[in-house]
Amino acid sequence: MPPRANYATMYVGAQLAPEGRELDLDWAENVGNGTPRHEFHVPTDEAFDGYVGIQAFDVGDYGHEIRINGDRMSGFDIPPNDGWQYWVDTFGDAVDLVAGTNDLRVVRADDSTDAFAVGTVTVHWKEPADD
Repeated sequence: MPPRANYATMYVGAQLAPEGRELDLDWAENVGNGTPRHEFHVPTDEAFDGYVGIQAFDVGDYGHEIRINGDRMSGFDIPPNDGWQYWVDTFGDAVDLVAGTNDLRVVRADDSTDAFAVGTVTVHWKEPADD
């Protein structure tokens, strides 16, 4: 039987900015250098082909990270872009989902003075279909 697709969508609603460089956004809470962990549920320990779709606003630098269960995704996670963008990035070999509770966190690059915001993030994966 072919696998089925599954996903979890989380509203992050956060801006990541160094002190004194905050964006004037009424919908995004200033969280400093990293968002809180956002939990999501995966019903199987056989999840594979994972990827993330992220709404990001005014990203100015490379180097910001999306972390799943504390692990960094491979490559660059969010490219620079003026205004809104919807970016998709695969987990690569660096990240595994587990059955039960998983978490997602967005972290601003340490050496950056960039200020940007994150709207909604969706984590996608494939899993075995029930017989």
